[in-house]
Amino acid sequence: MSNSLNPVQQDGEHISKPCPAVALILQPRVADLGGFSVRRLLPRAQRKMVGPWIFFDEMGPADFAAGQGINVRPHPHIGIATVTYLFEGEVLHRDSVGSLQTIQPGDINLMVAGKGITHSERERPETTQQPHHLHGLQLWLALPEQDEETEPAFFHYPAATLPALDVQGVAVRVMIGSAYGVTSPVQTFATTLYVEAALKKGQQLVLPQARERAVYVVQGRVKVDDNELTAHSLAVCSEQPDITLEALEASRIALIGGDPVGHRFIEWNFVSSRKERIEQAKADWQDGRFPLVAGDELEFIPLPAAPSS
Repeated sequence: MSNSLNPVQQDGEHISKPCPAVALILQPRVADLGGFSVRRLLPRAQRKMVGPWIFFDEMGPADFAAGQGINVRPHPHIGIATVTYLFEGEVLHRDSVGSLQTIQPGDINLMVAGKGITHSERERPETTQQPHHLHGLQLWLALPEQDEETEPAFFHYPAATLPALDVQGVAVRVMIGSAYGVTSPVQTFATTLYVEAALKKGQQLVLPQARERAVYVVQGRVKVDDNELTAHSLAVCSEQPDITLEALEASRIALIGGDPVGHRFIEWNFVSSRKERIEQAKADWQDGRFPLVAGDELEFIPLPAAPSS
């Protein structure tokens, strides 16, 4: 192990530290969607991807009055697989391959966009008729080049099918990939890691190894090496082995990682290794050539206007 000084970057600031376990700390960009906040961590100028993960949003926590709630009209995707995971609340998923699925806390929805899919995210009437709460994560996985044009598909994994274990007293769930001696049933296309853990104050957890990995603090406050991470911050870790995380208070964290899949272009909801493929997808959506969402055909989100030069 080298003793040379290496910079830890935190949203533009450089802090000299010896052999840091943390290479970069990102704070979220927060968008208010009308009583509902989204915290975006990826992609950012400082870091586009972590392994195959190219998009990371935390939804909420949000409280909705009766008659309000999530109401995302049909919109398209290409070149990715989306992952939806809820801590609280529920979301009703519909898509153009005929899926109709309510996702509840602890479940994983994996939607493979491939060559093109359309979906909507709303809530059941019985949910919106009363005050309710929503909190969760939405993430995108960039598909490897050989899978970018795969047939679209949808997979739902109930909470009970995902491995849960005790790691030296820490409650851990392996959502995607392999860690701590267990493997999730969730389909993967590249080497992918997604782990959730709940720590009590003072508990420690050695992070599983991966070529690239990052820790997101959903709730609480933790320390990685000498770097203190507050809620809603994402710490991109170095390749240093046996990195240990310690909870400074009761905390919930999500760890993402895996093998990089190469450079990707991203515009609106479209991701591809080829810029011309994104232009084709934009034209296809504009001209109505994407498939419709079964049972939700009457509305759609228009293609955003090109930014003015």
